[in-house]
Amino acid sequence: MKYIRNFSIIAHVNHGKSTLSDRFIQMCGGLNEREMKSQVLDSMDLERERGITIKSQSVTLNYVSKNGERYKLNLIDTPGHVDFTHEVFRSLSACEGALLVIDASQGIEAQTVANYQIAMEMNLKVLVILNKVDLLTANIEQMSRTIHNVIGTNIKDIILCSSKTGFGVSKILECLIDNVPPPQGDPNAPLQVLIIDSWFNKYLGVVSLICVKNGVIHKGDMLKSMSTEKIFVVEQIGIFTPKQIECALLHCGEVGWLVYASKHIASAEVGDTLTAVADPAKVALPKFKKVQHCVYSGLFPVGSTTHKFFSDALYKLSLNDASLHYEPENSEYLGLGFRCGFLGLLHMDIIQERLKREYSVDLVATAPEVAYEILTIGNKILSVDNAAKFLSIPNIKEIREPIALCSFVFPKIYLGRIIELCTKKRGVQISLNYKKDQVSLIYELPMSEIILDFFDNIKSISRGYASFEYEFKRFQVSDVVCLEILINGKRINELAMITHRTLVRRKGYALINRLQLLIPRQQFDISIQAAIGNRIICRNTVKQLRKNVTHKCYGGDITRKNKLLYNQKMGKKRMKQLGNVSLTRGAFLSLLSRND
Repeated sequence: MKYIRNFSIIAHVNHGKSTLSDRFIQMCGGLNEREMKSQVLDSMDLERERGITIKSQSVTLNYVSKNGERYKLNLIDTPGHVDFTHEVFRSLSACEGALLVIDASQGIEAQTVANYQIAMEMNLKVLVILNKVDLLTANIEQMSRTIHNVIGTNIKDIILCSSKTGFGVSKILECLIDNVPPPQGDPNAPLQVLIIDSWFNKYLGVVSLICVKNGVIHKGDMLKSMSTEKIFVVEQIGIFTPKQIECALLHCGEVGWLVYASKHIASAEVGDTLTAVADPAKVALPKFKKVQHCVYSGLFPVGSTTHKFFSDALYKLSLNDASLHYEPENSEYLGLGFRCGFLGLLHMDIIQERLKREYSVDLVATAPEVAYEILTIGNKILSVDNAAKFLSIPNIKEIREPIALCSFVFPKIYLGRIIELCTKKRGVQISLNYKKDQVSLIYELPMSEIILDFFDNIKSISRGYASFEYEFKRFQVSDVVCLEILINGKRINELAMITHRTLVRRKGYALINRLQLLIPRQQFDISIQAAIGNRIICRNTVKQLRKNVTHKCYGGDITRKNKLLYNQKMGKKRMKQLGNVSLTRGAFLSLLSRND
């Protein structure tokens, strides 16, 4: 254990985590020159295309230090986007140290500070790396001072490197060995294995990324879950180099992979502790925080995709992404589908893209919504993520909406416009700090206001220089209502939405105006109304098709024309009483695409 170092790389998006991992693998001989490629640990095509890490990946590297000793370095590459912060928590739980990578041209951004705080809360040794120093836009002196002012790191302790050229990479590894402590477990104690992540392999079954905290694990051992009490056999164990290499055992302090004799992901719950059946541990390791879903949306199959095929695809994907939550949902216009919970808009986008690419599923998604808490008169608290559920709840005492704590870091010249946007979105300012030319701003904002186009607006206002990250804070009582849409007096539950009372009229007009363009004209007027309960707040009309009944009248008494017009009017009135207008599936899909 003295020669083992477990560490993770944490950073904001696009600050060079995966490229630095590539240099470590190249330097330690994990892959030969022919096998080496950029972003080795980003296994999904989506990760390479978008230039982001989505799933945490592990690799074990053998490194010979300048002192002549051979060390085993267990590296876990982590995502940088705020939607995948839970992946960072899980990865850091297996580590004793972390490399905080900062772009020398971009400087400290919101997720940089958030990840640093996570590492410090977990009592990890953090080494600060100033990356991309080879860029012409890199301002090393200014960035070093900013890091010292914001984080408190001594300027002489900041390691300069370029993960692209390899400059400073060997120094990082030497500092890692000197400063990060080895694992503190006991190889002779009862076995305790922490499950960092799990996924499903169609050939092997359930595969878990694990860290051996105490004891030693062998191939063929009988293990049991300390949370579910399920017992299973270890079929295979090994390490990633980053190739998947099988071995006979994993020692205390090592990070590797484990294959169960099971085809069900529930056997390997992320954050669970595994122990030996023969000599079980008395206490389980601390579990991870429960994943908080921020965004909900309905996913429905379209085209040639059947519900059964879609259901199977969603189940298989959930085996690879434990943070995806889904339950059946039925819509009058879209048919059978699923109500899904996501960590954020990026996570929602990634899930849809993976369903299309990996499982050839054609689908449509409803507009994203957030979950509200409803307190009934009987003091019962209900969670509602769908306006249709909202309408079915009687005796509501109060409604609470989710509030997010939002952190912004940006140049001070954009302060006024960003504060203006936050105020418009019903935000409450918590703090404002100046760090030279940079501003650190913290706001509390309703989650419903930031899940659609808020991030795009921030980037547009700041010309891309502002960084933004958020986390769920609490539920707060709010004046929230359910906006309903009526077509010829018939309520369309699928178009109902939960919104703040101050936004009702604007959203109502926008929706009925779009509907007016999508509903085909009939032989009678079609009324489209937006309502809160029994109160109509705005309306629009799809005008009737009219035949010119007076075209055959050439002069003569006006009463003849009036009689024909009156008969037409009465006919239209009878038609409206008997006619049944419904929103077509095609019109509904068009409405969803326009909302997107």
